Formats: sequence, C-alpha cells, structure tokens
Amino acid sequence: MAASKRLLIPTDVTDVVLNVGTREVRLTNLPKLFWKNLKITKRDLLQYYADISPYLLPHLAGRAMVMKRYPNGAEGDFFYMKRAPEPRPDWIDICQIPHGAGMVNFPIVQDLPSLLWLINLGCIDLNQWYARCDDYNRPDVLHFDLDPGPGADFKMIREVALRVHEILDHLGMPTFAKTTGSKGIHVYIPIVRGPLQKEVWTFAKAIAIELESRHPNIITAEYRKVKRPYARVLVDYNQNAWGRTLASIYSVRPTPFAGVSTPVTWEEIAEGIDIQDFRIDNVRERVAELGDLWKPVAVGKKRFDLTTVFSAPKPKTAKKR
Repeated sequence: MAASKRLLIPTDVTDVVLNVGTREVRLTNLPKLFWKNLKITKRDLLQYYADISPYLLPHLAGRAMVMKRYPNGAEGDFFYMKRAPEPRPDWIDICQIPHGAGMVNFPIVQDLPSLLWLINLGCIDLNQWYARCDDYNRPDVLHFDLDPGPGADFKMIREVALRVHEILDHLGMPTFAKTTGSKGIHVYIPIVRGPLQKEVWTFAKAIAIELESRHPNIITAEYRKVKRPYARVLVDYNQNAWGRTLASIYSVRPTPFAGVSTPVTWEEIAEGIDIQDFRIDNVRERVAELGDLWKPVAVGKKRFDLTTVFSAPKPKTAKKR
C-alpha cells in the first residue's frame, strides 16, 4: 500500500464526492460513530476498506454480494438486502440469480469505487457468493465455520481447527484458515468448479460427521441448537448450502472490539492466537508486512478436484448367504 497511491478520505467534512479513477463516488455521514465506545466512525471504516482493497478485491470480483446493512453502526439493528438498491450508479455491475419467486439483481464489488459505494450503504462486513456469477450454482470453495457453543472457548476452536486441518490434509486437500473476526475460525478449501452447490454441501456434511465421530468430546456436527451437546465446537457444514454466505476475508465485524476476519497460518493457530489479536486498527500493518496469505485462493492455484472423490469406486460389500 504505497503512500503515494493511498486514497485518503477527508476528515473534516460530513459528505464528499471523491474521484476514484474515472468514477465519482458519493460518501455520506462520514463523522457518524459506528463503534461508540471505540470512537470509530463511518469514515474510519471506509478508510480501512480503501486501504485493504488491493488485497481484498481479488476475493470479491465476479461474485454476487449479499448486503448486511447497519445504518446505525455496529451497536444498532441490521437488515439483509439482496437486491441492489435503485437508483444506483450505472457502473455497479449486477449478477442476476434466481432466488425465491424470481430473479434478484445482486450487486458485485469489482473495484474500489463499487467497494466504497457498498460500504457507504452501511455495510460493515462483506458477504459474497461462494460461486462466481458466470456459474452461480458451482462454487469454487467449500468451507467449515467453526463456531463455539455454550461452554466452548477459543482454545477449543484452535484445537478443532487443527483436527479439521489434519483430516483434510490426509485427503490431500489444500486448506486455508482465517479468524471469523467474531468468535471462531473459518477453514476454506479451494475446489475445481464442477460439482453443484448441493453436492459440495453433501461432501462437507460427511466430513463434519466423520470429525464428530473421531472427536466427540470437543466436536459436534449437530446443526439444531437444542440438540447440541454442551461445551462443543460446531463444525458447521450447513453454511455451504444454497444462498448462504460467510463474512469475507478482511471483513470488519460488528463486534465490540471491531474484529477483522484475518488470514492466519496453521503455525499461528498451533502457537495460540487469540480472536482479539486481529482488529480494524492493526490488520492493515499485518497485511502490509505479510501480504495476502490467501492469494492462492484468489488466483485459483492448488484447487482440489472433488469429482475424484465422487467418482472413487465404492468398497464392495459381502454378499448375503
């Protein structure tokens, strides 16, 4: 993030129209507090996303975006919005996906102007589709959301993350981890496009159930809260279902500490990172030093071909006598 190329958002105005490349982007209510206790304003949030955008945008481009809007900041109520609002700039790209009763025009974040436009709507975190718009029912990632239930802590999350890594590594699957920015860890596996979303979900469910059977004292695959055992980490496979999304890499989260969903190494997880180590005030420096640890995910390297699993011969069963 070279200083000469850094886009600076004014600190002494309420509203501003910025020239970003060939686009004009209107930003509003910049002094509004989005985290009252931390004194973080909407302008601070926009500046963070402007600064992190060189690393973030490759992970968003070409994907439909589900908007989660916080008009009154992180402590306020939020609402989901799928359809791109109208009126909107004519340079906002649209991804049409059949959803419910008809086609939905989802916005796509392709560049810095469209990113700033989206954040200005009151979006704090970013929730993009798992598949690209040109084939929206065939994802190029599968993932597991490691979510602590009552009685579970982040130490257990780290332990479960290592167990997930262990089983996936045994299958020859490349794995990438990031903090959720909230309570848990996301584990992503880049895959070759081919299987439908439901097939990816089915595979993820099988892995989660196998993990539960191997480590029942710390892992559950039970999605229904009322049936989950106490002090377990949910290996949530159900977020792979059609239409579900997770907070993107580098997303700021509406948590009291303004956490950021941040790529981490497996060595860091083993050494004992904490969820609050990664925040809006320090992640930029980390990424500037380390680069994007998830760059292979964005550029499509080391993708696992799930069809090799689906096409593997099934073990023969003994014939009944």
